[in-house]
Amino acid sequence: MKDKIHPEYIEVQVTCACGNTFTTRSTFAKPMHVDICGACHPFYTGKQKFVDAAGRVEKFQKKFGGDYFKKPAAKK
Repeated sequence: MKDKIHPEYIEVQVTCACGNTFTTRSTFAKPMHVDICGACHPFYTGKQKFVDAAGRVEKFQKKFGGDYFKKPAAKK
């Protein structure tokens, strides 16, 4: 490898929106803030969680009234 052309690979602190913090290594030299991590991701926890920063889920629920996913009534 050439000298003095590669960024420094240092330890950084990562903070998740759920409050979980951990240390990793990166070329990004500032502490990182992430929205979702392995401790709260639905794939790892098995629980569904809405990560909604802009109110999109509430807007959808208000628009469709929560009845959007119900099956239509059977026709006679």
